[in-house]
Amino acid sequence: MNLTVVGTGYVGLVTGTCFAEMGHKVTCVDVDSRKIENLKNGILPIYEPGLDAMVANNAGEKRLDFTTSLSEAMQDSDIYFIAVGTPPGEDGSADLQYVLAVAREIGRHLDRYAVVVDKSTVPVGTADRVREVIQEELDRRGMGVEFDVVSNPEFLKEGAAINDFMKPDRIVVGAESERAIDAMRELYADFTRRSHERLLVMGVRDAEMTKYVANAMLATKISFMNEVANLCDRMNVDVENVRVGIGSDSRIGYSFIYPGCGYGGSCFPKDVKALIRMSADYDFQPRLLEAVEGRNDEQKGYLFGKITAHYGPQLSDRTFGVWGLAFKPGTDDMREAPSTVLLRQLIDAGARVRAYDPVAMEVARDELPGEWFEDGRLTLVNHQYDALEDADALALVTEWKPFRHPDFDAMRRLMRPDPTIFDGRNQYPPESMAAGGFVYYGVGR
Repeated sequence: MNLTVVGTGYVGLVTGTCFAEMGHKVTCVDVDSRKIENLKNGILPIYEPGLDAMVANNAGEKRLDFTTSLSEAMQDSDIYFIAVGTPPGEDGSADLQYVLAVAREIGRHLDRYAVVVDKSTVPVGTADRVREVIQEELDRRGMGVEFDVVSNPEFLKEGAAINDFMKPDRIVVGAESERAIDAMRELYADFTRRSHERLLVMGVRDAEMTKYVANAMLATKISFMNEVANLCDRMNVDVENVRVGIGSDSRIGYSFIYPGCGYGGSCFPKDVKALIRMSADYDFQPRLLEAVEGRNDEQKGYLFGKITAHYGPQLSDRTFGVWGLAFKPGTDDMREAPSTVLLRQLIDAGARVRAYDPVAMEVARDELPGEWFEDGRLTLVNHQYDALEDADALALVTEWKPFRHPDFDAMRRLMRPDPTIFDGRNQYPPESMAAGGFVYYGVGR
């Protein structure tokens, strides 16, 4: 099939590339000419393991192309994916201006039947608005072209997106017409050969809601376990034993019950906020969702609370090493990352920080305040152990694999006397840390 994917961010680029990998002819469209030129030269705007090689291979085989012209891409396409950003507004609602702008452009050039797919995470009712905008443009042109609008939300984990797309545990399709459903079944046939039950067909509004509820449920599990960890802190209970005890229950499981210093990224915070905002639009108070968001906001200050409890509120004579800047391993994404909260808190308290991340260093240089670098309050180092040179303490924020089994003897030699570890992901056994000469603080331990 011939596909057009509008938007070359995380969702759009992964979606387009994976469809091309399965033999479809895909054109990815973006208004950012520099991004398109970079993609044509094999330079990706995001980090995702394995994606660069897949892009290069499919572009070389002429199955994947990039352009700034949607009208040009539409000449041969059967299905159009809208995969542009929906950033949160000040009130938490999703900003649909980019989605609707794409819909309007499609309406200006559509000349035969097509399926328009909302791949972006959008509020319930967005497909109706997309349909109205396209129809308005067709009416203005006097065109009687038929089309369908489908909701096909993505369920990709950053760091594992290719595997999630190529081997999905479910594909949600929200559609109202059999013609559109048949087109989506054909498109996803190669992804559902092992089990046709993986493709779940439902109403458009149902599909739109499913995406938000999935992320809100996962965020709820994280915030619940963080709240339990905070209680364990006060009750002299090791939350890691509690986690194993409840995770062994098949009704609960181990996924997303690891205590830590808060969740971040482009999905969970944004989608919880959007669901809260949607609730307000329907005069409903989402007490649980508000608590999930509140707990996560507080949890991002957890490590700093441990630090000031240990050293006191003034940190002007202290140096801290920070391991991990991305919001999770496997990505360079720092949106809503707990590290950014900790860095600001440390620097505002007068501390100096030496930070390292295996992937997110360039993003950090672009995203973090320039004055932090200029006056030496924050230094980004080239190696994880460089972050510990003459440091009073280590704060582990992101659980990258190289941080799991470090050389503790080397760490102790590099750090100042009474080296301290503030472990925001419970990577290290407290007993081993104490035996190794470290003062250790975990989350709920």
